[in-house]
Amino acid sequence: MLSTLIYRSRLSPGCCPEALSQIVAQAQTRNAALQITGILLFDGDYFLQVLEGPDSAVNLVYASIRRDPRHYNLVELMRDYAPLRRFGNLGMELFDTRSYAQGSILEAVLQKGTSRYNLAYDDRVLKFIRSFVEGQWRAHLLECPDCQNWRFTSRDNAFSLPILLHDDQPCQFALQPIVEPLSGQISSLEALIRGPDGGSPAEYFASVPADKVYEADLASKNYAFALAKRIGIGNQKIAVNLLPMSLVMVPNAVEILLDQIVRNGLIPEQVVVEVTEDEVISRFDEFAIAIRQLRSAGIALAIDDFGSGFAGLSLLSKFQPEKLKLDRSLVSDIHMNGPKQAIVQAIINCCSALEITIVAEGVEKAEEWCWLQAAGIQRFQGYLFARPLLNGVPPIAWPDNAA
Repeated sequence: MLSTLIYRSRLSPGCCPEALSQIVAQAQTRNAALQITGILLFDGDYFLQVLEGPDSAVNLVYASIRRDPRHYNLVELMRDYAPLRRFGNLGMELFDTRSYAQGSILEAVLQKGTSRYNLAYDDRVLKFIRSFVEGQWRAHLLECPDCQNWRFTSRDNAFSLPILLHDDQPCQFALQPIVEPLSGQISSLEALIRGPDGGSPAEYFASVPADKVYEADLASKNYAFALAKRIGIGNQKIAVNLLPMSLVMVPNAVEILLDQIVRNGLIPEQVVVEVTEDEVISRFDEFAIAIRQLRSAGIALAIDDFGSGFAGLSLLSKFQPEKLKLDRSLVSDIHMNGPKQAIVQAIINCCSALEITIVAEGVEKAEEWCWLQAAGIQRFQGYLFARPLLNGVPPIAWPDNAA
């Protein structure tokens, strides 16, 4: 299978551009042996490289490229498959855009292409090349800031120590903070459902009869609010997850939820209901009525796992929640993935226009946090800062700039 990969990177400080010809000559020999063809564009600061060849060979070469210290901030822009090579007669060729008159570099690149693609101006690969040559790509550039100077220091919090609840309790909850790292503030605590022995949510719901899942989902929130009261939540906010259809299938669901909140000494304004887009929402009109009841009572709404399921954009356009939580599938390794960066930047622009707060969840690497923070996100949740703690609030690893 013929694979195509495009990436962008930046020349490392101290690396001499004049040595590029020798580097390319070495790469040409290696690539030819692996049946890889392509081109390398350089504008004096940034690279754009196109690699084409067998899928396994392209992956092998790219893994080696990622380890090369002569460039940094590597961002994968495109992976695709093609019936024919665009640059079939080359092992690798360098185009230094500074050596060409304005307007002639694109034609020079096209002349090296196969006849089928010489005039294929709508081809995506050639669109990337054109954007790089003409500098249009810089309008979307957001590099990952250097995270080497950040140190994460775990600190205890003012909440009570983890507690043991009743032995006959059908479920438990683990709490994980949502934090604003640079201000050192906890934005809210998310209550994550667990089985009676601390098992996974899937394990818990699998133990519930199929016709009782929505009732069990709603009833379980009483234990989350009770835990919040026991640990001394104070004025802090607590977020709970609800299956969207629990608000539809359980009669008087909102009234039940409000009664749970008041019974445990909380107020509705402290509560955020997170609805996931993983579940298909039927009876949408009834769901919309329930959401209006929640909002009228003072309960905030968040769309959880945004980008992973069926109804994210529909929920966003119809309900405009207070919060939107980016799914880990978008967050993971975003600092080196161009498609994810483009999608998340578009989401940020949309939410900024609608005054919706974004939370990036599933953050595990300092590089992910640095890129997302630079993009404009301020609230984060994930193992980088704190893992969920059963029946308590874990210590939080706060970033300190050691520079």
